[in-house]
Amino acid sequence: MASIPSRLRFFGPHNLEEIPQVSRLSADDLVSMKAVSAVLPFRVNEYVVNHLIDWERVPEDPMFQLTFPQRGMLSKSDHDYMVDLVRSGAPRLELRAAARPIQMRLNPHPAGQLSLNVPMEGGERLPGIQHKYRETVLLFPTPGQTCHSYCSYCFRWAQFVGVEDLKFASKEPQRLAAYIRGKPDVSDVLFTGGDPMVMKTHVLRRYVEPLLDIEHVATIRIGTKSLAYWPHRFVHDDDADDLLRLFEEIRERGKQIALMGHYSHWVELETDVARQAIERVRSAGAVVRTQAPLIRHVNDDPEVWTRMWRTQVRLGAVPYYMFVERDTGPSDYFSVPLAGGLAIYESAYRRVSGLGRTARGPSMSCTPGKILVDGVAEVAGEKVFALKMLQGRDPEWVNRIAFAKYDAEARWIDDLQPAFGASEFFWDADPECSTPLRREPTSKGRIPLKVVGSSDRDDGTTPLRRVGS
Repeated sequence: MASIPSRLRFFGPHNLEEIPQVSRLSADDLVSMKAVSAVLPFRVNEYVVNHLIDWERVPEDPMFQLTFPQRGMLSKSDHDYMVDLVRSGAPRLELRAAARPIQMRLNPHPAGQLSLNVPMEGGERLPGIQHKYRETVLLFPTPGQTCHSYCSYCFRWAQFVGVEDLKFASKEPQRLAAYIRGKPDVSDVLFTGGDPMVMKTHVLRRYVEPLLDIEHVATIRIGTKSLAYWPHRFVHDDDADDLLRLFEEIRERGKQIALMGHYSHWVELETDVARQAIERVRSAGAVVRTQAPLIRHVNDDPEVWTRMWRTQVRLGAVPYYMFVERDTGPSDYFSVPLAGGLAIYESAYRRVSGLGRTARGPSMSCTPGKILVDGVAEVAGEKVFALKMLQGRDPEWVNRIAFAKYDAEARWIDDLQPAFGASEFFWDADPECSTPLRREPTSKGRIPLKVVGSSDRDDGTTPLRRVGS
C-alpha cells in the first residue's frame, strides 16, 4: 500500500489521467467520466484514491462509486449528448453551456433552500444563512464552499458547478453574528458548505469568535467530511494543533462543539490516521456525531451500517442520522425505496447495542422538515407507513405522526399519498409546504432493491410491526 500523503493533491476532470489506477479503466469509461463531470462536480484527493478505494473491485467498489462519476448519474440521452461533445473536443465553455439546462432539470436546490430557508434583512435576502428550524441556523462561510473530495450523490452539488446564483456563501462574519444575536431562540449554529474544514484555522476563527459572546448560542456544530476524506486536517496539517486549540477555547467559553462527521462506509474509519483524528478531536473536548444518507451502490446493505455504527461507538463517536437520499442531482441512480431503506435500517439497528441505537432513520430532509419513516403497520385494514416529524418548519409539528399509504417503490415524500382517504398530510395546510401535484405511485424506470444480508423479506420491505398505541 502506498504511504499516506500528508499534503493534499487533488484530481478532477482536467487531470484524471494522472491518477495511476485510472489506467485500469477503458477509454470509453474515461470519456464517460469526463462527460458526467461536465454536468456534476468531480474532485477527489490522493488519500481517497490510495487508501479508501479498492481498485481490484472497481467499478463496484463503494468508495469508487462514492467519489468518481458514474454514467448512470445522468439519463441516457443526457449522457450520450455530453459524451458526443467530449469526443468532439468541445471547449470548456461549450461544455458548460451544454450542461446548464441539464443541471437545471436536476432540482439544484431541493426542499425550499433558496425560496424558503434564506432569511430576509432590510427587504433583501441575507447571503450565507439558512434558517429553517427555530433553534438552528446554518452558516455558509465563503472560504468553506468546497470539499477535500466531492461525494457523487451530494445534495449540495449546485454549490460547485460554477453558477453563482446557485451558491450560498457569506464573507461577512459580523453580519451573520448580528442576525443570530437578534434571534434569542437560536441555540445551535451549524457551519456547513462545502466543508468548513477546508478553511485554515485562522479563517474559521473569524467566523466562530463573534458567536462566543452570544449567550443564547449553546452549541457550535461543524458539518464535515474531512474526518473521512482528509483526517490529516486534525493530525498532521500545519495548523492542526491550532484547530484543536480553537475547539478547546469554544469549550472554555461555555459552548459545546460538535463535529457532524459524514461517514458513508466503514472503510472510511479503517486507516490509522482516521482513528487518530477522532481521538484528537475528542481530546479537545469536541463531540463527534456521525451521519450519512443511505446510498445505492455505496451502503445499501445492513452489514455496512452495522459495522460502521459498531466501529464509531468503539471509537467514541455517536451515531446520529441515516438520511434518505434527497430528490436532487443524480438521485435516480443513488436513491433507495423508503421501504427498502427502512428494512436496512431496522436490520442494522437490531444488530448493535444500545449505544449504537442513537442513530435515527431513515429520515427525509424535505420542505416541511425532517420526516422519519418510523415503521410499517396495518391500521384499520390498510397497510401504511408511519411518519414522524423529527424537526419541523413549524415547531408545533415536531413529534407529530402522519400516516401514508404503503408504496414499495416510493423514494421521497412526494411519492407518498395520505392514508385513510385523507386528501393531505397535516403539513400540507401550510402553503409553503404543500405539494399540490403529488406524484402518483410508479415503478417506471426504477431498479428493484435487493437488500443484501438482511433477514427481512425478499421484496425489500420491512415486516409489519405495531406503531404507537
